[in-house]
Amino acid sequence: MSVFGSYSRYYDLLYRDKDYAAESAYVASLLAVHAPGARSILEIGCGTGAHAAELSRLGYEVTGMDMSEGMLESAAKRKQGLPADIAGRLSFVPGDARSARLGRKFNAVISLFHVMSYQAGSGDLAAAFATCREHLMDGGAFLFDCWYGPAVLTQRPAVAVKRLSDGDTQVTRIAEPAMRPNDNVVDVAYTVLVTDKGSGATETLRETHSLRYLFTTEVDTALSAAGMRLCASHAWMSAESPGFATWSACYVAKG
Repeated sequence: MSVFGSYSRYYDLLYRDKDYAAESAYVASLLAVHAPGARSILEIGCGTGAHAAELSRLGYEVTGMDMSEGMLESAAKRKQGLPADIAGRLSFVPGDARSARLGRKFNAVISLFHVMSYQAGSGDLAAAFATCREHLMDGGAFLFDCWYGPAVLTQRPAVAVKRLSDGDTQVTRIAEPAMRPNDNVVDVAYTVLVTDKGSGATETLRETHSLRYLFTTEVDTALSAAGMRLCASHAWMSAESPGFATWSACYVAKG
């Protein structure tokens, strides 16, 4: 599975409108309920470390793990720019969600921004859940978000174009989805046009990301098989239950 490989350099620009601080506060509020007193967090699929940094600001000791060298390089640069006390609670390591074994356990394991939906095959999802359980202390909480099946089937993915720029670079991303209904998967073909404003030169990047939309019953079954118990499900960034309008759902399980 190779995703975000080519354009990890532009990831933060593409998602600079994402409210990482608010999302991290939301995660912390759920951990306060389901893993009170938790101090250590493993984040699987940490990307460039934005959530990890915000959670570190909230006082957690966070280990961010990602399989992309480019993402980890960006995360390391982010850490270098943080105050010493926050950076001291933050570390980043390479690892695949399906196979990593770090040799330690955490009060909480989290996986955000639909990383679990990238586990497109049933074997991939089972392996990722096993990794989460392996690193979770007994009584700890596992929290993740994903594409929510009832909403995906109701709303259907559509072609989307996103344009962002900073002082030097203009980025245009075109997302063209194709559904595989028998696999509960959407293949999203991304075309990313990166233009240097100074020279006018444009680089074109192409990647296809396969994302699985999940249903609560299968999540419950897969968590049980991994030795965890489903405790809560919410519409992402909400206390409400997920529904037909909820593209992104959040699940919390206990070890």
